[in-house]
Amino acid sequence: MKFKSKLPDIGVTIFTIMTALANEYDAINLSQGFPDFDTDPQLMDLVHKYIKNGFNQYAPMQGVMVLRERIAEKTLKLYNSSYDPYTEITVTSGATEALFAAIMAIVNKGDEVIVFEPAFDSYVPAILLSGGVPKFIKLKPPYYNIDWEEVKNALSKRTKLMILNSPHNPTGSVLFKEDISSLQDVVEKTGIFILSDEVYEHIVFDGLKNESMSKYPDLADRSFVICSFGKTYHTTGWKIGYCLAPKPLSAEFQKIHQFLTFATNTPIQHAYAEFLQNEKAYLGLSVFYQQKRDKFISLLKNSRFKAIPSKGTYFQMLDYSSISDEADTEFSKRLTIEHGVASVPPSVFYHDNDDHKMLRFCFAKKDETLEKAAEKLCRI
Repeated sequence: MKFKSKLPDIGVTIFTIMTALANEYDAINLSQGFPDFDTDPQLMDLVHKYIKNGFNQYAPMQGVMVLRERIAEKTLKLYNSSYDPYTEITVTSGATEALFAAIMAIVNKGDEVIVFEPAFDSYVPAILLSGGVPKFIKLKPPYYNIDWEEVKNALSKRTKLMILNSPHNPTGSVLFKEDISSLQDVVEKTGIFILSDEVYEHIVFDGLKNESMSKYPDLADRSFVICSFGKTYHTTGWKIGYCLAPKPLSAEFQKIHQFLTFATNTPIQHAYAEFLQNEKAYLGLSVFYQQKRDKFISLLKNSRFKAIPSKGTYFQMLDYSSISDEADTEFSKRLTIEHGVASVPPSVFYHDNDDHKMLRFCFAKKDETLEKAAEKLCRI
């Protein structure tokens, strides 16, 4: 049987490849972005409670109402932004589903989409499947900041959407207030929409705050804001996220969402709704992960790797140029096989595989895991 692939140049994700390699060689897996510690026991007990109490059938397509109400309350407190839980909030089966639904909802054949590289690997396939054309702008090491003049020059009459990701995976950079001002200038008097990937919204360091699109009315009016309970509550395997968007955008978003997954896990939604009342559980994340970032970097101070501390997410980029001139894809494999630590080569997040002799390491791990990994890395 013969068929034409819709994504002929897309293979298995790097996360799948590196995790499989880590498992094969019994390496410490600092590649895929998941914690090796468990979620709060209270949250697990709440899931059990709602399962036992019979909340086991389809949830509403838009999400359980009490959860949408809690999300609205949280967003108002954090960003002074009001979203109607009835018409402007959608609970999704993970942030990846939300990203896909938003792109499919707004991008038509021939529309151009601004993508900042290195870019999370689900963006471009969704653009291509929608018939859109990705227009790439590269973030340059070591700080990976946006050149807004370059953005202005990249815009055209066909520019439909701009995808922003802050805190940024894989680099750990963040948007600053100056970036918001530049963004406002760029999109003013245009019909450009924004897809803001904010799944690490609560993991921002050094006294910085997440500059959410929802904080700024002129940007919120044209934005899909995507968030993740998995990143916030150390429950990546539960795959629940949500999308904030004004009513017209949410309506289009839900047209796609209802035919992707229709509804998302019911008892877990109820559990999150109740757990969201414990504000400390998400407000304390920045301190929690900054301690891990600082510990990881401190453990590597005598290594040959060079680090500029990440500003957000639970990823740290390390420069290995003083160790090897190998391509990052090859060095990351050798690091896994010969030295027992798995990482991610960022070149795979560029459309033309830009290689800056950097690797991305996940520090969302127990202290003993970080200590064992650092010991191996310091031997190199």
